[in-house]
Amino acid sequence: MTYPTRILRTPDVYCGVNSFHKLPQILKQIQATSVLFITGSSSVQSGALKKITELLKENDIFSYCYSKVLAEPTIEQLEDMLKECREYNVQAVVGLGGGSAVDAAKVAAALFTNRGSVCDYIGIDTIVNVPLPIIAVPTTAGTGSETTQISIVTDNNQQLKRAIVSEKIIPNFAVLDPSLTLTKPPKLTAATGMDALIHALEAYVARNASVYSDTFALKAIELISRNILTAYREGSNIKARENMLLGSYMAGIAFANAGVGAVHAFAYPLGGMYGIPHGIANSVMLPTLMRFNIVGSEERFAILASKLTGDENTSPSDSVAYVSFLCKELDIPSGLKELGICRSSLDDLASGAMNVTRLLENNPRTINYEDAICIYEDAF
Repeated sequence: MTYPTRILRTPDVYCGVNSFHKLPQILKQIQATSVLFITGSSSVQSGALKKITELLKENDIFSYCYSKVLAEPTIEQLEDMLKECREYNVQAVVGLGGGSAVDAAKVAAALFTNRGSVCDYIGIDTIVNVPLPIIAVPTTAGTGSETTQISIVTDNNQQLKRAIVSEKIIPNFAVLDPSLTLTKPPKLTAATGMDALIHALEAYVARNASVYSDTFALKAIELISRNILTAYREGSNIKARENMLLGSYMAGIAFANAGVGAVHAFAYPLGGMYGIPHGIANSVMLPTLMRFNIVGSEERFAILASKLTGDENTSPSDSVAYVSFLCKELDIPSGLKELGICRSSLDDLASGAMNVTRLLENNPRTINYEDAICIYEDAF
């Protein structure tokens, strides 16, 4: 286990029911009188966008809105977004919605002050100028994008998810309001909740894990594993929703500092080639890769089993059994076959996963191409 020489900053956080009412105060604090909302159709349909923009209007803050963010935004869509939004005279950007909306807001804020195209900034530490202030208002408990230095985009040409990684795009503020998550359907609650859990699980066994990231990862695992089924079955349970938001946020801090590993690397080609939603792709690959990784970190997987189940008398393999149980209870597909993946795609999937070297290098066990083929085979 390595120890980072520095810890990434975190946003100023407002948490609790109706904490979105703090947005006028936040914007006045940074002297922003006009703001751009980046969001998707669900925030429009739920009334969340209208509710928040009316609140800002009452406080003499003008709002522009881009509400066409897709669930899995592509480079082309983000370019279209920027063409539409760059002419707006705004002093801050708000990402309202799931991880895709927050990720898109981070990209928009950066490219307001850094000219060029989205492709110019794919990679690590490519952003030069400080972005516009970023405020993240997540409406799902999933990606933890409200506290990370990463924005994920889909590259249709390479059929792969790619990342813009820069400390400059860590949001300045995060508003964690569980009332904004109550309208999310069970299927989305399951997929995003498992995504958050996987962030914490992978961060805990990552090669770059530290005492700092461990603290947040373990608390996130506890919060999510104790509340995900309640949030899924009882969507109006505000306490479960709040705990899921907090768990997702803490998981974000954990993986922002420790990184994730092979589960995400193997999920990226599923999203890029087949359009499988990120949380589902991660969840389907999770049990297989946990089994593969146990021999690389048995002591840590034993601790994971204890945290997941709440039982200290567990073995490392119980961690795999428990996440498999969660996936079943959340009605998540049990394998690649259920997702409609063709076995003829194995070579392409393995090649795609092996290209995600940034994540594979952080995995607790080394993976080669032959391993990748076997892992995808096992996931069927």
